[in-house]
Amino acid sequence: MLAEIEAAARSKEGDLTIILLGGRGAQAMHRLIGEQAKTNEVDHLLSRLHVFTQDALAPMRMENSFSFVRDFERLLGPDFFRKVKSFTAMRTDTEDLEGELIRYLEQLESRGEIDVLFLGLGPEQNAASHLAYIKPNSGAAATDLAGVIPISPDILNHHIAKFKAGGARYARFQRADDSRGTDFSETDESECRRASHILTLGPATILRANRIVQSIVDADTAPAKRASFRRLIETEISNDPETRQHQLDENPGLWIRLNSNVRSLILPNVLT
Repeated sequence: MLAEIEAAARSKEGDLTIILLGGRGAQAMHRLIGEQAKTNEVDHLLSRLHVFTQDALAPMRMENSFSFVRDFERLLGPDFFRKVKSFTAMRTDTEDLEGELIRYLEQLESRGEIDVLFLGLGPEQNAASHLAYIKPNSGAAATDLAGVIPISPDILNHHIAKFKAGGARYARFQRADDSRGTDFSETDESECRRASHILTLGPATILRANRIVQSIVDADTAPAKRASFRRLIETEISNDPETRQHQLDENPGLWIRLNSNVRSLILPNVLT
């Protein structure tokens, strides 16, 4: 995944715009970059990066330990944030979620091309799937750059469990002099469970990215990913616009198939 950013940097001059993947799909890359950011090994790359996030639970304080931003901070470390050209997150500590999302999109649009968009693949019922947090039957269309969708208790439970599991693994990798602890307090968890919506990038952003790098991991703990991925690659997408839109709405993972420059990085247990 890091090699993909380096390849994008070699292919052009000037700044690069990348969109980070939250959750476990990119945690190994984030740890690697975080370690290298402590040295001058990747300074030439970091100094060119405009970094964006792709989804968020809301409303919620930005400093809540269950936010993706805090997870990025834990894994990437302060040197990364000091060295990159900019870091833009979807703000969640506001009552005007749509207004903040529009401001986020304006910032993303101002950077021009999206050089690398990192995506995962989330399993859904009936072997369907989601990208970012574009959920089945959310009505997302090809012209939607981003959206605000209601959240269910099941999604919140999954999110909290995922963060606690990831935090426990991160703690085992911490050095003795590393002060970036993982404190999932009851207050933070209670606030997270009160979240009512998810902010997420939409299909139009996926379609316009120059390069998509998909990471599919954790089939041992999320075995439904195997069926979801198989359906993703085996589905024949219809040429009829109305039928195609129904397929994409029912199984949003298929949106990735409509971008012509995609690389999927898949752990072997996804295919077993």
